[in-house]
Parts: sequence; C-alpha cells; structure tokens
Amino acid sequence: MAMAMATRSQAQLQVGYYDTLCPAAEIIVQEEVSKAVSGNPGMAAGLVRLHFHDCFVRGCDASVLLDSTQGNRAEKDAPPNTSLRGFEVIDSAKSRLETACFGVVSCADVLAFAARDALALVGGNAYQVPGGRRDGNVSVAQETNGNLPPPSANVAQLNQMFGAKGLTQAEMVALSGAHTIGVSHCSSFSNRLYSSGPNAGQDPSMDPSYVAALTTQCPQQQGQPAAGMVPMDAVTPNAFDTNYYAAIVANRGLLSSDQALLADQTTAAQVVGYTNNPDSFQTDFAAAMVKMGSIGVLTGNAGTIRTNCRVAS
Repeated sequence: MAMAMATRSQAQLQVGYYDTLCPAAEIIVQEEVSKAVSGNPGMAAGLVRLHFHDCFVRGCDASVLLDSTQGNRAEKDAPPNTSLRGFEVIDSAKSRLETACFGVVSCADVLAFAARDALALVGGNAYQVPGGRRDGNVSVAQETNGNLPPPSANVAQLNQMFGAKGLTQAEMVALSGAHTIGVSHCSSFSNRLYSSGPNAGQDPSMDPSYVAALTTQCPQQQGQPAAGMVPMDAVTPNAFDTNYYAAIVANRGLLSSDQALLADQTTAAQVVGYTNNPDSFQTDFAAAMVKMGSIGVLTGNAGTIRTNCRVAS
C-alpha cells in the first residue's frame, strides 16, 4: 500500500515543473543555497536533514517549516527537531521566489531543491528533482514520535520505519550515507560512552581509540552528557563521500544506528560495497533521495502554496 502510494505520488511530480510557471525558480533556490553553504559548509547537512525530517512526518509537505502557534506545538519544536537548521535559507529563497512569481512555488519544493543543491556543493552528484508538491497546513509535534528514526535504532527498527514510507532496506542504507556530512550532539551517542546498569561501560562494538577521542570531546559533567557536538564523519566532515561507510567498517560509526548497519549481513555487504565503489553510492543515494522526496506528497488540488513557509495559509 505504501509503495503504491509513493509511486502514484511520484507520477504526479514532474521534472521541470516550473519551467514555464516560474522559469527562475530552481536558479533562485540554488543561488540562496550556494550563498549559505559557501559561508558555512555545515549548512549543507542542515538542509538535507530538514528535507528528510519533513518527508518522514506527514510526507514532503513542508510541515516541518511551520512555526508553533498559541494553540499548537509544531513539528520543529519536537525534541528530535530542535537541532534542525537551515530555516533562514528556505526563508530567503522563498521571499525571492514570491517577488519573482507570487504564489507559485511551494515551500515543499523549495526544501527538495535546496537539499539537492546543498549536496552538489559538497561533492554529491547533481540529480534532477521533480516538482509539483504542495504545502500542508498541519504540523503537530507529537507526530514526530515513531516517524523519525532515533539514534539508537537497530536494522530491524530502521527497516520498519523506512518501510512504512515505502523505502527499501537498500534505500535506507544509501540514505544513511547522509551522515557523512554534518555533526551530532554528544547526547545522541553518550550512552555508548558512559552506560550504566548491568552492562556498564563503553559500547564494545566501538573502536576503543575512537571511544577515547569521543570522551575527550564529550566529557561527562556531573553524570550528565556533555553539551557539545562532534562531526558525524571525523575524516572529511564537510565532504559528501563514502568515509561514513569506511568508518562503520572500522567500528567507528558514531550513532548506534550507524554501527548497526554492520551487524546485519545484508546491510553490511552494502556498506562494504560502497567503500569499494563510491560511484555506486552516489547513484543509489540520488535515486533514493528522489524517491524519498515523493513520500505522501500533496499535488493537484490538494494542499496549498504558502507565501510564508512558517505560517499556515
């Protein structure tokens, strides 16, 4: 059912959707993303994550961009989303788009284009993103529960969560490669460094020298995890490459959900395959991003085009 839904939605999205409606649309988004990423390479990861967190809750409808109101706590204020960044990049692209073509380009399409453009700027393959998504007007913080994969997830849990969105295990492994850019808060993996209880100690699946380095970067304070951040890929944190997978093979996956990919025979084979053939990773990732970008989209007469991405219209 989920697969049928994803395929049907995809058929309604079109590459070059704005070619006649707003010819400058994709160029405007690309320029704003380029400005942001050249000033701060880490913003590339932020924009990719924004698109992912949008699509996994209510589909790719820009609901993650809506601000909370007096009567409603929106998705962006839910615990897994408080570290999201890149909202201001979407705002600047959107305000230019409204000047160029008022009420034409959806916030959901801006997010999809921005993720693609951000990746290209840090070494990802360029790929075509179909447009035609429309914006939703509902954003509820609680709906992030059970939809966004936690950093502690194992392969079975990841398969279930991605599968619920119509994505295969192979696509899940490819999309996990987004963790080759960006940073993680110490609190997302501190349980691997300082666990208590019957299995107290450090995570045995983690390379001890990596544990030692991380405990220096994320020291425990009064039994509380440190407030800092560390790169997801310690070798090339701002380059979209396969070092994320090489780290997993070396037992240096940062999150439990990263290292878990080595514990399953099928996902482990794919991880090793990508380290040996970076081109296959780039191709698979681009295809999986396009498919992810079609999850539960609103098209045609469904949804709306918000003129301000933060406010329901």
